[in-house]
Amino acid sequence: MENMKVFSVKVEDGREGRDGKPSVGPVYRNLLAKQGYPPPDPEMSTTWTLFSSSVEKYPGNRMLGWRKFVNGKVGPYIWKTYKEVFDEVLHVGSALQASGAEPGCRVGIYGANCPQWIMAMEACGAHSLVCVPLYDTLGSGAVNFIIDHAEVDFVFVQDIKVKELLNPNCKSAQRLKAIVCFTSLAEEDNAKASQMGIKTYSWTEFLHMGKENPWEISPPQPFSICTIMYTSGTSGDPKGVVLTHETMATFVCGVDLFLDQFEDKMTVDDVYLSFLPLAHILDRMIEEYFFHRGASVGYYHGNLKELRDDIMELKPTFLAGVPRVYDMIHEGIQKALQELSPLRKWIFDALYKHKLSWMNKGYKQKFASPLADLLAFRKVKAKLGGRLRLLLSGGAPLSSEVEEFLRVTCCAFVVQGYGLTETCGACTIGFPDEMCFVGTVGSPAVYNDLRLEEVSDMGYDPLGNPPCGEICVKGKTIFSEYYKNPELTRESFKDGWFHTGDIGQMLPNGIVKVIDRKKNLIKLSQGEYVALEYLENVYGVTPIIDDVWVYGNSFKSMLVAVVVLHEENAKKWAELNGYTVSLSELCSLSKLQNYVLSEIKFTAEKNKMRGFEYIKGVILEARAFDMERDLVTATLKKKRNNLLKYYQAEIDALYHNLTTKK
Repeated sequence: MENMKVFSVKVEDGREGRDGKPSVGPVYRNLLAKQGYPPPDPEMSTTWTLFSSSVEKYPGNRMLGWRKFVNGKVGPYIWKTYKEVFDEVLHVGSALQASGAEPGCRVGIYGANCPQWIMAMEACGAHSLVCVPLYDTLGSGAVNFIIDHAEVDFVFVQDIKVKELLNPNCKSAQRLKAIVCFTSLAEEDNAKASQMGIKTYSWTEFLHMGKENPWEISPPQPFSICTIMYTSGTSGDPKGVVLTHETMATFVCGVDLFLDQFEDKMTVDDVYLSFLPLAHILDRMIEEYFFHRGASVGYYHGNLKELRDDIMELKPTFLAGVPRVYDMIHEGIQKALQELSPLRKWIFDALYKHKLSWMNKGYKQKFASPLADLLAFRKVKAKLGGRLRLLLSGGAPLSSEVEEFLRVTCCAFVVQGYGLTETCGACTIGFPDEMCFVGTVGSPAVYNDLRLEEVSDMGYDPLGNPPCGEICVKGKTIFSEYYKNPELTRESFKDGWFHTGDIGQMLPNGIVKVIDRKKNLIKLSQGEYVALEYLENVYGVTPIIDDVWVYGNSFKSMLVAVVVLHEENAKKWAELNGYTVSLSELCSLSKLQNYVLSEIKFTAEKNKMRGFEYIKGVILEARAFDMERDLVTATLKKKRNNLLKYYQAEIDALYHNLTTKK
């Protein structure tokens, strides 16, 4: 242990709680910031300077790529260079000015990731306008809420989203001055909009108007608001997170400094496949960084199920995803392994163990076993396009099993990060090629401090062993406020520290592990606290389970759950038990319910759960929890209140049966 590598620096000691104040742990900082934060580049103080200086440096580089549909089939990637994008951005900006957009005015962008999304966003930057992404994934009510709450005047919109805007339920759309379509609008939509007194433009018309009426740009100041990004509360209305230009530019500089310390350098030839929503902070900040570096971003063609096709076509060097995406990749590789002959499967396993053991001894993944890479793993790499260098996972904890598997087999770096919209993306990030980071979210990013704070009712103590508590952050990459919500802003910042609501554990080497969530804590009728998200993570690995929502309340002594069945494994069970019915019909079989309960019990025993953490009754479900029914947020976090409403009758019946059975 003497020579343990340490990945963050302690800049302040922890202290015991006094006078009803909670204890706090030591303050940790990135190793590059131990003498204080590095001075950011004054030339790069807004997202507009990041982009426009890249246009000067790399005018001919490919910037934005997309795939056109030809006769219903999706074609190869087509590219616009930095200069081409820049010219189009200037026209869009001029057209906005000509339509009456003044600095500070709010512009909505609504639709799937595509070049027009970015051009509208950069045009906002050129003229000090505030970009407001609109989420339809929060349900139609959210778009109505955001337009009204942020006082949006102009909206750029994807053709298939126009109906949502002009829907009678979206009352706030009446305040809009103009709608600009990413492509062009249908006749009926034009007619409907003009009845409402809203001007409509196709993308080409709007560009033409800008060309005819050129305006000088009016670039933003560092302290100008760059974007108001709405994030779904898991209950209640969306919250508008205010991010300034300086916050976002500082974040990008931080990524630069962080990556610069490794021997593998980012280059202009790097290519990112963008499929996470641009209305989210993770994808947005990655793209800002890529633009700063003169590299390329290619957009997926809109169907997540066909993502492999985009991967093979684009051959990205970098992918970012939520754990669900990596679970799918992992499942795909596992499935291919099942089809190998027993001998080849045995060889694969042996090579896996061999490479893993060298990685665990501290060898870099590319030197751990060139033989294993040659014989087995380059095939896995080829299935991911063949050029992948880095995989980033965020949004929720990635299971250690999947993370280790990808690290060994993908022949690329696999890194986890942790952050929120409020922290402008990752406030902790892992180091490539360090196996001690598996199952953790890394150490503090360059421009923010981190500490843990006591949560006494959950028994988390930052001065205990191991130190655990609520993750709190402060620094140069934290949001300014929740828009028009001073109470919530005050509640989230105590003594200048932003309280994330997530529970972390600090490892001796200065790495953070996210272990729990403060909000989803419930007290059962016997007075025991239960952390629902933690239980869902534990029970979720049961093979028969694809997803699980655990429910309990303080009037009941038992937990119940809605289990989304793992389709393949449920069908295997049905075959073995002689059932030939659809998945939804399987759900009502008490024999399968009992089997699921016994599997859950097995998982609980294996994880040494306490008795009251066992699931006592289940409702089986064939459909995944989805956004169509408003059961999950855009980042697939469960909306507990909505799930309860949706399954209320079945839950009541289940509790009734459980109590009468007693």
